[in-house]
Amino acid sequence: MYFYAARQPILDKNKNLFAYELLFRDSIDNVFPEIDGDVATSKMVEASQFNMGIHEFTGNKPAFINFTLDTLSKGYPAMLTKEEVVVEILETIKPGKKLLALCQDLHQKGYTLALDDYIHQNVWAHFYPYIKIIKIDIQDTSFEQIKEIKQAIAKYPHIQLLAEKVETYEEYNQALELGFEYFQGYFFSKPEMVKTKNLSPSQIAMAELLYETSKPELDLASITSVFERDVTLSYKLLRYANSPIFRRRSEIATIKQALVILGSAELKRFIGLMFAANVNPDKPSELINLSMARAKFCELVATKVTPPLDNSIAFLTGLLSLIDAILDEDIETVLEKLPLSQEIKDTLLTKKGVMAALITLLELIERAEWDKTSLVMDKLQLDKEQTVEFYNQALAWADEQAQQVS
Repeated sequence: MYFYAARQPILDKNKNLFAYELLFRDSIDNVFPEIDGDVATSKMVEASQFNMGIHEFTGNKPAFINFTLDTLSKGYPAMLTKEEVVVEILETIKPGKKLLALCQDLHQKGYTLALDDYIHQNVWAHFYPYIKIIKIDIQDTSFEQIKEIKQAIAKYPHIQLLAEKVETYEEYNQALELGFEYFQGYFFSKPEMVKTKNLSPSQIAMAELLYETSKPELDLASITSVFERDVTLSYKLLRYANSPIFRRRSEIATIKQALVILGSAELKRFIGLMFAANVNPDKPSELINLSMARAKFCELVATKVTPPLDNSIAFLTGLLSLIDAILDEDIETVLEKLPLSQEIKDTLLTKKGVMAALITLLELIERAEWDKTSLVMDKLQLDKEQTVEFYNQALAWADEQAQQVS
């Protein structure tokens, strides 16, 4: 049994990760809009109980899950703990006495309740004492309507507003000014503005290492030289090489010894992750996490596509697929500064070829555009069930790595 879902990050006003919304589908071949809402919620809860725990899919962050009136009535939220789920009441449910009683019961049990795609009606005032979060689609809701909602909830300071479909930093700032506490959308994965950014000495050294590790054959002497010129990088390398996962038989005495212990594949991963995580510390951590997940997914899938790809190059390309957003520069300017192989540059610049198609596939999965994912998988001749499993593995791996490189 596979867990067919995408997760979309929800950030707080400081752009820190608050939670994920889980977007469900029944299988790789069934587009979500054609699935009954009761079935979708049932499958989501079932998967979390009997397949992989929701906490594994969300990195121990709360999961926003849609519930219909029927699944609420059947007590499905109680199959999940109040810490791991935010009970999202679908916008298709009409406010009534039955729903109100269910909300009162869940609130009394300590569950967090959210109203999805909220459209204001006075009758919802009866629910306000039990609702913690109201989600508003900022693409479909005017400033006047938002102000009306704020006036309606003014007597309930515990209610927080969540802006959905925030796609640009301008929209994020507008929502911030309007008093929203949480933000869902991909504004954080696009450059905030085009500007010139100088890389620090450590970042330049990491860029140099990216180039060295993108070569088919590693030049150990050149790589050792770069590390020896940068104390911070050397420290991080030695700390990483000292990890119990490498099962050392003796103490590490030199940089070269640490590099040998890591080996080629692990060194490439380490350099790539260090660059992504440290190149711009002001960016949301979720953006770095997303980059890591993309890198791992590309590495796992690389040899499965037709024609097959080098998994080390695939890893680095996936990792750098968001580098323009991380550095807040257009991709052309970024790639001029990085001494990367032409293969990687061509993929990111032209968006053509098998590797670029893999990046497109990832973007579609992240946005839960399920109908289009099947088309790309068919084009790449990927096994659909295995690809879903690789995606889940990549998310779990990225969550683990984020803790190690911070």
